[in-house]
Amino acid sequence: MVKHATSPVDGGEGVRRVRHLLVDRLFHWLSAASVLILLGTALLPILGIELAWVTVHWVTGLMLAALVLGHTLRATFWQGLATMWIGLRDLADGWGGLRAALGVVREPVKVGGKYSLAQKAIHHAFAAVVLTAIATGCLMLVKIDTPWWQRDPYWLGDGAWGIIYVLHDLASLCLVTMVIVHIYFALRPEKFYLTRSMVLGWITGSEYRENYDTSRWEAEQE
Repeated sequence: MVKHATSPVDGGEGVRRVRHLLVDRLFHWLSAASVLILLGTALLPILGIELAWVTVHWVTGLMLAALVLGHTLRATFWQGLATMWIGLRDLADGWGGLRAALGVVREPVKVGGKYSLAQKAIHHAFAAVVLTAIATGCLMLVKIDTPWWQRDPYWLGDGAWGIIYVLHDLASLCLVTMVIVHIYFALRPEKFYLTRSMVLGWITGSEYRENYDTSRWEAEQE
């Protein structure tokens, strides 16, 4: 690894630490763009804004499904599922962080790994909601004409379609709330270094030592 000279941008600590590789940052931003397009094409017509939303919606949905599939394969075979697994130590860290936030203890609690309990929890929540939207959306594709098949609205009964619509719409509403919350926390000044790392890929040496238990997450040098 090549060490950078000490400079103001890295807080005088000399070495930046890699937090997100380029492939992971691309997945994040492409997925974010897909979700925003899906929400826009689903909700704007309800507000009376007319556009040819059906084709854009289902094509974007298939793109999101492909991104999620690629991410799942990468997480399973290259990154390791243990990275996002919630264990007892994560629960203990989360309890310690809550006590620090409430002022019960004065010493700040360092994150025990690359991701905190809150980050793992929101990841799993997004996974559940997005997978629900994708699964129900793929089923709903049989009700529209595509280059590969003609629509068949009678493929399932009215009761089954009703359940599918409810789950798809519920997932969409949950996504609206979760995206707003995610953006809010991403813009907090004290945690903005995490947002920067999702753009540039790195955190500074001082940010690494101040916020993480370096014995449990040994971040590579940039």
